[in-house]
Amino acid sequence: MDPANDASSGVPDGYTLFEHGGPYFRALGPLYTRPAAAGGLIVSVRVKAAHTNPLGIAHGGMLLTLADGTLGIYLSQAPHAQRGAHVTVTTTLNSEFLSAAHVGDWLEAHARVRRNGRRIVFAECTLRVGEREVLHTSGTFLPIDR
Repeated sequence: MDPANDASSGVPDGYTLFEHGGPYFRALGPLYTRPAAAGGLIVSVRVKAAHTNPLGIAHGGMLLTLADGTLGIYLSQAPHAQRGAHVTVTTTLNSEFLSAAHVGDWLEAHARVRRNGRRIVFAECTLRVGEREVLHTSGTFLPIDR
């Protein structure tokens, strides 16, 4: 097996397999998670050839899916879940592509809440490879009851 396409090779210590989220989000996987030191959530994936665009770097849509999905999952967890809602929907998502992620990179999505409003949650997510930032997103999210 080609190590660059083996998503399970080299999973860093402290990560556990993450099998939640919708089918579209899980299709990025296998995905791994660990709690962030500051109380946030980190969701990670090993970049595979299937994630890339014709330039051979991670596709922007894949990066946005990872960021948006991570934010949705994080915001649905206590203590950020509002009014008992266990699902949030994205109402806005702003993005800044800062650098590229390559096949074999360990890509981490770091989510955090900026502010809990009365009805809307303001949150952001930064994708990183090591200390290098790849994508920054910020958005607003609406907790809903299913």
